Amino acid sequence: KILHVALAVGDSLLMGADAFPRKYEQPKGFQLLPGIEDPADAERVFQALAEKGTVQLPLQETFWSTRFGMVMDQFGVSWEIHCQQTQP
Repeated sequence: KILHVALAVGDSLLMGADAFPRKYEQPKGFQLLPGIEDPADAERVFQALAEKGTVQLPLQETFWSTRFGMVMDQFGVSWEIHCQQTQP
C-alpha cells in the first residue's frame, strides 16, 4: 500500500495518494507514458513494471521507436513504454 508518492518529472512534481479502501476503483481508460530516452532504461523500467504484472505487448523495436511495449503493472495500472529513435 502506498499512502503518498512524489515523482519528479523535470522541473515539475507529480504527487498522488491512495484512496480509502471502500472508495477504491481499479484504474481504467488511460495509460501512463513515461518519456525514456535510453533503450537500456526502457528495458529496465518495462521489466520492473512487468514483474507481477501482465505484458500486453512485449517490448520491441518498431519503425517509430527503438523500444515500444505495453504492460499492466501489479496494481492494474496500464503503461506504454516508448523510447523514441534518435535522429541521425
